[in-house]
Amino acid sequence: MIGSDYNAVNGYNNVKAGPEAERTVVRNPGESTEKKAGRKSSPAECQTCKERKYQDGSDENVSFKAASHIDPNAAASRVRSHEQEHVNNAYKDAAQNNGKVLSCSVTIKSAVCPECGRTYVSGGATATQIKYYNEENPYQKDMKSADAAGKYRGRNFDAGF
Repeated sequence: MIGSDYNAVNGYNNVKAGPEAERTVVRNPGESTEKKAGRKSSPAECQTCKERKYQDGSDENVSFKAASHIDPNAAASRVRSHEQEHVNNAYKDAAQNNGKVLSCSVTIKSAVCPECGRTYVSGGATATQIKYYNEENPYQKDMKSADAAGKYRGRNFDAGF
């Protein structure tokens, strides 16, 4: 075979013909076969990127409880949608338990592959703060009556005569 053709059957990219044929395994089709200086492999040949798996470590009922591979090109959107599941769970929990979501932030993390030098999404984190109202708590009842008696009295002014 002369030239540079990808053979899907055996996964080899033939660069030269003849006995000195140099074969490289293409593990990530569609990626660059150019090897950067100081790297072990090109993005197309990177075993680390091919085997990278994502897993959720929280105790919530969300996706990625079992480690699974995500295509590096789709990792950003899949991680964002996974973190959105955590946000949705926070709002649902607040609504069901007489609470209010005070803040919610999502951080998407990235890293550089040590083998090929490709920048990839390495994971994400969601931080939520929920305030729960406990109407049965006697301290909460006293605080409500104290606030009504003095704290908020006179704050509203109706100027219509």
